[in-house]
Amino acid sequence: GEHLARPAAEWAGIAERSLSAGDEAIAAFPLARIEPGKPLPLADGVNPAWAGKVAAFRQAVVAPLLGDRALLTADQWEDLKRRFAGHEAWLAAKKGAAVEGLGLPRVRALLAGEERAAIAALIAEDEARRPEAEALASVDKAALLYRDFYTFLNNFVSFADFYERGRPAVFQAGTLYLDGRTCDLCLSVADVGKHSAVAGLSHAYLAYCDCTRKGSAEKRTIAVAFTGGDVDFLRVGRNGLFYDRDGVDWDATIVKVVEAPLSIRQAFWSPYKRIGRLFTEQIEKFAAAREKQVQASSTAQVTGAAGKVETAGAAPKPDAPKPAAPSFDIAKFAGIFAAIGLAIGAIGAFAAALVTGFLSLKLWQMPLALAGVALLISAPSMLLAWLKLRQRNLAPLLDASGWAINTRARITVPFGATLTQLAALPDGASRTTGDPYAEPTPAWKRWAVLAGVAVVASILWEMGLLRRWLGL
Repeated sequence: GEHLARPAAEWAGIAERSLSAGDEAIAAFPLARIEPGKPLPLADGVNPAWAGKVAAFRQAVVAPLLGDRALLTADQWEDLKRRFAGHEAWLAAKKGAAVEGLGLPRVRALLAGEERAAIAALIAEDEARRPEAEALASVDKAALLYRDFYTFLNNFVSFADFYERGRPAVFQAGTLYLDGRTCDLCLSVADVGKHSAVAGLSHAYLAYCDCTRKGSAEKRTIAVAFTGGDVDFLRVGRNGLFYDRDGVDWDATIVKVVEAPLSIRQAFWSPYKRIGRLFTEQIEKFAAAREKQVQASSTAQVTGAAGKVETAGAAPKPDAPKPAAPSFDIAKFAGIFAAIGLAIGAIGAFAAALVTGFLSLKLWQMPLALAGVALLISAPSMLLAWLKLRQRNLAPLLDASGWAINTRARITVPFGATLTQLAALPDGASRTTGDPYAEPTPAWKRWAVLAGVAVVASILWEMGLLRRWLGL
């Protein structure tokens, strides 16, 4: 009985509500309080939601068979079930329930009249036309093929809709506006992890975005291919605006990035940007370490001073013997200084040879030398970018989305420029570059630059290089 009864928490939950006899919350509770061995009450103590039906059951079933009584035991209930078992079996085997509502006279009239023959004739006629009815599915399929087969061919076989750019292909989910550019190659994604594992083979720069709408629980994820611009500010957390094929706007946020080259120009500058980031990171690490060291030193001094104040009034303890200071090993430090001197000398000699060789060039050769050094540094990155841009194709993106593609569907650099368009000023518009709040340049910086130019010029004049360049 305890297992069938409702928990006390549910009783407390409905106790705070304003209830009526027909409330569904009350009807969900048992007919009466459940206790082991207790008979079912038929009058007092009945759930108000079931009181009317229990009273009707008592009057129509219990009173005629068992006599009028206020309680019904388990044995009496089983006796009632045995008495109605035959009637229950008859109802289960009963046929003609569909026409029972017509009444026996009406059914006999229908059987005796011509309606039965007319219905049978209609059924026979329908059976004769069964092949035509079944052929409707083929007609529907033919109509769909007539309407959509051309579109299917242009989007699955030849990709004409994708390459002609006249209208979006069926797999393009919409357009993303982010970081001053529009991206038209957006695909719907179900699982970012599974999709990115395959889509990375496309050699395209991909950004996965979660898209939501304000005031709605709708959510979708898209994979966006960036094929133009730079990647300096494409990082997780950037926000943009996505418009789907129906023109509905979504708030888009980057959640994952799969990096790849965007252009040869970007690959040219990438080594210098990496060196700049590395230099900046090292400076930040050094500054953080120094700050931490200063804080630790300050904390130690404050703690030591507090300890001295606390122990000032205590009895002085005899000083413990101090360990002997280590002796100064002049030979060891002489070796260290010698090594440092050799390193500085080698670096200085290399720098001097480099500067001397550069200054010995003719004036028109110097820009070429600088361009050669820059090209030597950037050439590996540019070559790798060129190879990956040649291999960039659409097939892995569609394969990751569930399509079965047999072609490569390459995305060349000129075609990629049409998929990602950079923001541009309208015709006749201009951009004001002056900053009214810019910090003024100190005068000493100007004088320092002029002094540096003068020193360099004097050195070149003394070396005779400046006179040779000027033909004096």
